[in-house]
Amino acid sequence: MTPAVLQARRAGIDFSLHEYPVGDGQGPWGLEAADRLGLEPQQVFKTLVLRLSDQRLALALLPVHRQLDLKLLARAAGARKAVLADAEDARRATGYVPGGISPLGQKRRLPCFIERSAALLDRVFVSGGRRGLEIGLTPEDLRRLTGAQWADLLRP
Repeated sequence: MTPAVLQARRAGIDFSLHEYPVGDGQGPWGLEAADRLGLEPQQVFKTLVLRLSDQRLALALLPVHRQLDLKLLARAAGARKAVLADAEDARRATGYVPGGISPLGQKRRLPCFIERSAALLDRVFVSGGRRGLEIGLTPEDLRRLTGAQWADLLRP
């Protein structure tokens, strides 16, 4: 039982758990999850931890097959610049290891931004808090549980 699953259970939302065998651990973990679970990549969202120019950390959730536009994320967060956070900083802030970082059940709540295209889907899948575990839930439940904002985040 991960903190992400506990948060979903405590919230009383309709969610599903999906386990799959993990590969060699070299990533890309999100594409591996989509492939192993037979899901379309646009349904599976990766969680990236970013360091903003004012030194705050933030989360960006976007489809696993797409790339984050750092300028768009910075603008959405009200910062001048954003870069990927160091893996150790991400682990300390979230309580999860890279490849298993869930936007749910984190040690401390970080500002969160979800790629706007998620709102068009019936269900999205995010890490359940460890490699090999995904949580399926509605985009609105994901937004509500993370306190996220919808944002345009994708590189063209």
